Amino acid sequence: MILPIVAYGDQVLKKKAVDIDKDYPELEALINNMFDTMYEANGVGLAAPQIGKSIRLFIIDASPFEDKEPDLKDFVQVFINPIIVEESGEEWSFNEGCLSIPSVREDVMRKPKVLLRYYDENFEYYEEEFEGLAARVIQHEYDHIEGKLFTDRLSSFKRTLLKGKLNDISKGNVEVDYKMKFPKK
Repeated sequence: MILPIVAYGDQVLKKKAVDIDKDYPELEALINNMFDTMYEANGVGLAAPQIGKSIRLFIIDASPFEDKEPDLKDFVQVFINPIIVEESGEEWSFNEGCLSIPSVREDVMRKPKVLLRYYDENFEYYEEEFEGLAARVIQHEYDHIEGKLFTDRLSSFKRTLLKGKLNDISKGNVEVDYKMKFPKK
């Protein structure tokens, strides 16, 4: 089922999400719906807060980046209750966008490596290091469950320049080709 993606300005995007356990109601269906929603919107990642659920869950399919990093060919994963243990390396810039902030893309600085503890959809525990674009997508989605958006990582000057555009998004004054829920509409 395709779910509406919550737009910039909704308070759920600013809340720190809570852990879940393996008995979370209809978890498998939720994960499947999140993948359907992400693919419908042509995304590479989707966090539960983006569909209005303040829980520590996000999904990733980084295979569209396979041309830049061949290792990402089959990189499709579910992350439950993740914790970033460490970010390392010299920060690098990459142009990011977000399904909750359509039509806005900006260069964001992030570290190239991330050590992550998490559970998969079967509640198997992992501690794993990711790097490159996989690490970047993980960091972006992780920010969502921490109540942060990529725009929070921009300079105050950049955020000021984007203020009108962000306000328009929250009112629904933006063209999108996927289902969205706008907080001020």
